[in-house]
This record gives sequence, C-alpha cells and structure tokens, in this order.
Amino acid sequence: MTRPRAVGYLRRDISGVRKDWDENQVRSLAAKFGYDLCKIFVFGSNTDQPLHRLRIAVERTHADAVVVPSVDHFAGGQIPTELQAVATIITVSPEQSLPRSTARWELKP
Repeated sequence: MTRPRAVGYLRRDISGVRKDWDENQVRSLAAKFGYDLCKIFVFGSNTDQPLHRLRIAVERTHADAVVVPSVDHFAGGQIPTELQAVATIITVSPEQSLPRSTARWELKP
C-alpha cells in the first residue's frame, strides 16, 4: 500500500537561521502523519508568485498535503483557501492538520 504524498513549504526569510531546523521539523511531522514527503519547497521574499508556484508543485507531485512550520510562512499569516481546496494543510507549530476543503478551483497561468 502506498502512503499519501506531501510537500513541505517554507519561506527562507521567515525561517531565517532556523531554516534547517524547520526543514527537519517538516520532515518529522510528515512522517508522523504517515505521508511520503516528496520535496520541500523553500522560497524567499523575492520569489515571484509563491502561492501559484506551490499550487503547481502540489498538482505535479500529486501531493495530498502541504506541511509548513507555521501559518506565518503564508502571506498575511493566513492559509490560502485556494491551497486548502487542493490539499490538507499541516502545521508544525501549533501541530494541527486542516483537512482539504470541498471548494473547487482551477490553476490559471
């Protein structure tokens, strides 16, 4: 039986010197929740359209979940509804799993 897939996501400018620690926490929590972590995407403050890039990554890896150190890694400290529409969002701190919503959306170029 194959495990569900997940991707990790963090912002380099938010993690700062804790970047490696945050990556390890993402790996650990993905394993704890039973996910096969495909890749951790690390974006910076200058990354163009980070949410769009993350949504594409979720789609291309067929990920069921996105694991992040905290909601602070999303713009405005809020989980984007268009991301939650396609994946369960798992945060390290506080440790929580927010299930995929039933909303539908389409990727736009």
